Amino acid sequence: MLDAYARKLIDPPLNVAGRGLARHGIGANAVTLAGLGLGLAAAGAVAMGAFAVGLCLVLASRLADGLDGAVARATQRTDFGGYLDIASDFLFYGAVPFGFVLFDPTANAVAGAFLLLSFYVNGASFLGYAILAEKHRLTTRAQGVKSLYYSNGLLEGTETIAFFVLFCLLPTYFAPLAYLFGALCFATATLRVWGAYQAFGHISFDRQETP
Repeated sequence: MLDAYARKLIDPPLNVAGRGLARHGIGANAVTLAGLGLGLAAAGAVAMGAFAVGLCLVLASRLADGLDGAVARATQRTDFGGYLDIASDFLFYGAVPFGFVLFDPTANAVAGAFLLLSFYVNGASFLGYAILAEKHRLTTRAQGVKSLYYSNGLLEGTETIAFFVLFCLLPTYFAPLAYLFGALCFATATLRVWGAYQAFGHISFDRQETP
């Protein structure tokens, strides 16, 4: 919900930094993988109870997640780069809650499982919508220039980062925050499915698109 507004603030400095990295020969895919490594390290820190370290690594990971697109814009955007980015994001999003489950399974396991279930459903609704949008040649730049169609929702990357920050700042409240986060993810998925029905529900599967 907030990504489009956040982009207006963060894209200009990210683009400057991205051009600098590109001049030094650092590729977008390398930045993506570095961000994933930082994200997995954040999950490991959380699992060991080092929440302050985990918070710093989460923020560093998301900085890299923004920089990879800036580097790509300064050099060359590729379909594989977009694919690697979304796959890395999904792994990061699942790893951090899993870290909290590992830290205290008794208190966090059920809430963590509920949150990961909601991620699964929300991710499916997001990717399914992107496939239909591509099929029908829909485009949007509301969340910036992307390699696939980004449908908006109640929860997007900005809100996800905010919840992860809260998890690290208030680890004893992980369970109630996870239930709230998961409920909002289910609401986002439901609204996205409804949006897909409105956009595509009356289009025949067999209809041939003409250029």
